[in-house]
Amino acid sequence: MSLPLPPPASARDPVTPEGRPGPVTPERWASGPPSQAQPLLRQEAKGEEEEGEETGVQGAWGTGAAGQGWRGWGEAARAAAAEAEEGQVAARGAAAAGAGGGRGGWRRLLAWLRRRRPQCCPCAAPLPRSAAHCCHGGTKMAAVAYNLGKREINHYFSVRSAKVLALVAVLLLAACHLASRRYRGNDSCEYLLSSGRFLGEKVWQPHSCMMHKYKISEAKNCLVDKHIAFVGDSRIRQLFYSFVKIINPQLKEEGNKHGNIPFEDKIASVKVDFLWHPEVNGSMKQCIKVWTEDSVAKPHVIVAGAATWSIKIHNGSNEALSQYKMNITSIAPLLEKLAKTSDVYWVLQDPVYEDLLSENRKMITNEKIDAYNEAAVSILNSSTRNSKSNVKMFSVSKLIAQETIMESLDGLHLPESSRETSAMILMNVYCNKILKPVDGSCCQPRPPLTLIQKLAACFFTLSIIGYLIFYVIHRNAHRKNKPCTDLESGEEKKNIINTPVSPLEILLQSFCKLGLIMAYFYMCDRANLFMKENKFYTHSTFFIPIIYILVLGVFYNENTKETKVLNREQTDEWKGWMQLVILIYHISGASTFLPVYMHIRVLVAAYLFQTGYGHFSYFWIKGDFGIHRVCQVLFRLNFLVVVLCIVMDRPYQFYYFVPLVTVWFMVIYVTLALWPQIIQKKANGNCFWHFGLLLKLAFLLLCICFLAYSQGAFEKIFSLWPLSKCFELKGNVYEWWFRWRLDRYVVFHGMLFAFIYLALQKRQVLSEGKGEPLFSNKISNFLLFISVVSFLTYSIWASSCKNKAECNELHPSVSVVQINP
Repeated sequence: MSLPLPPPASARDPVTPEGRPGPVTPERWASGPPSQAQPLLRQEAKGEEEEGEETGVQGAWGTGAAGQGWRGWGEAARAAAAEAEEGQVAARGAAAAGAGGGRGGWRRLLAWLRRRRPQCCPCAAPLPRSAAHCCHGGTKMAAVAYNLGKREINHYFSVRSAKVLALVAVLLLAACHLASRRYRGNDSCEYLLSSGRFLGEKVWQPHSCMMHKYKISEAKNCLVDKHIAFVGDSRIRQLFYSFVKIINPQLKEEGNKHGNIPFEDKIASVKVDFLWHPEVNGSMKQCIKVWTEDSVAKPHVIVAGAATWSIKIHNGSNEALSQYKMNITSIAPLLEKLAKTSDVYWVLQDPVYEDLLSENRKMITNEKIDAYNEAAVSILNSSTRNSKSNVKMFSVSKLIAQETIMESLDGLHLPESSRETSAMILMNVYCNKILKPVDGSCCQPRPPLTLIQKLAACFFTLSIIGYLIFYVIHRNAHRKNKPCTDLESGEEKKNIINTPVSPLEILLQSFCKLGLIMAYFYMCDRANLFMKENKFYTHSTFFIPIIYILVLGVFYNENTKETKVLNREQTDEWKGWMQLVILIYHISGASTFLPVYMHIRVLVAAYLFQTGYGHFSYFWIKGDFGIHRVCQVLFRLNFLVVVLCIVMDRPYQFYYFVPLVTVWFMVIYVTLALWPQIIQKKANGNCFWHFGLLLKLAFLLLCICFLAYSQGAFEKIFSLWPLSKCFELKGNVYEWWFRWRLDRYVVFHGMLFAFIYLALQKRQVLSEGKGEPLFSNKISNFLLFISVVSFLTYSIWASSCKNKAECNELHPSVSVVQINP
């Protein structure tokens, strides 16, 4: 291990034995103590060399790899002694010792520091002036430890090592998930119907997949021209009502409880029936048998189940259980036959809360229910010669009931929230494979690769192969150009010819990295390799990462070279923090918590404000309206998103923020580029041009207001081809109109702010010299007070909002005021 580079010859010692500055030359750094050195220091350096010889290596002047290391320590020790004599900081010698000495070097360094007498000297580390004025032993050791610790951390924990660790972690996780899928199976439908847990109180999390919460329009779209039949007792009737309320939330639970209940939505052509058959007997068998006939229309989905009435009527007798087994054995072949053309689900019986049961239901115990469930599972799963029954067991409701049956009113029927969860599971089982929602991975098969995805995969594969070929060629050329040893003289001859890196190799390397990143994204988002989980917001999942990165940011800071308002370094850091917070917001599902949602809306508005400010400032000052600038910005904004759209087979509007920023950039460009083009250079000669620019901005504001309050005009514009291909989502542009409308004024506000600020700066009303404040202390304190009051007022308002619709209606106007301070 080699020593670190010596300090430059121009470096000056703060103090020399003669009391005047002196240079630190490479010769003095590499050599031992000079002849006029104190005997004590010379003896210490010698003792350290002898200590090195006692370790079993050949000492400071030994040969071989180990000898080279100890020689580095000997040179470092002498350099340390020389610096002590000259009044230099011990940290430089210690750093050299750390490079060559290892653990023994640390011990010798600390022993040398302890033997030294405290004296006034300058410090190596950037300490306060009081400490630097007189560094005693404790302060010096702390400074040395800080420098060496920082050196070691930076040596082992770099950006490169972090990337390697991340890659290894991803590969290990992928291997573990792949092994788990192979061992436990890859049927997410089975997981959805049989396993899961509650996140909090109401969010049900199936094992390894995500559930989608269906809205009314989605449910009707999925069930159009469908017929669903619920067959069973009062518990099945409850499930029927919860299922129908997804389609029509206004439906009331009325009608004969012990009779059939029909439901039909004529607009969507959805028909859902409840058929009262509280026991598994001949009546239920006859109902199912009718559907097996070829001339009868069969329901698309059949949900059946019953047992508690058999336990109640026959007082929980064993004969009733035997009869139940016989009856379900006779029904099983009919259900199997129906399962070939329809989705058939047998609902296992939920547990009861025995303490709340009435006297006429006391015989319905959990032990009896388990016996009936065991009989149903064993018979239905063995009713076919195939390895797997086509009748699906709906056993997840039993797990849900175990957590919520204590909230039951009578100990038998489930609370409404539990029934809604079971109904939503049924909706996911049937509709996920039809509608393929983004946030619903359960029962959704992996989508087949499109032609453009296959072409992208071939392109990235060829890029990786091409880069590997270039890498092998470059490495072989590098081996040939390695220095070789001259056998006669024993010296190395270096070949001065260096193999140049071609631009094609650099391009292929970039595509190779991009391809690997896209492959990882595809595995996480579109493939079924990794397990997925629903977003569930808690205060800790959102605020703990925020606090962590804030604390981490305190230790990593640097001074900026610019002092102007919203300079490039400041806006880049601002955008970086905002993107990090928004990322945590999306990962933690914080949109369900209204105050956090509204504050994140302000961050998005602030980003758009900088878009207006930055692009307006560039066009106003530079006057560059060329096509090169436009293409450069559009490429920078959209390259990654376009690649994601190709690889993930997603619409452009799926990543809505990039289209939003892109459209606003084009609005700014068109506003300033249209005749007459007004720039700062032209406006300085005549104030009339300032008035002309204000007219342009006023016309822009008028257009924004018109499109914001005329949804029809907005949708007509963006429904035109080819704009419709970029801005439609699920066949319409409503989502795009909603996103655009949320922050409609903030970009205009950024443009206006930039115009006023640059005009005042040009008039020298605002002075921004380096280290010079923009305003006086009184004005600065007043503006700070206004900012704090504005932030607190907004936070109180965001917390008092009743719902998102109300908040979003006022947000476009309120966010402008919030950003301005």
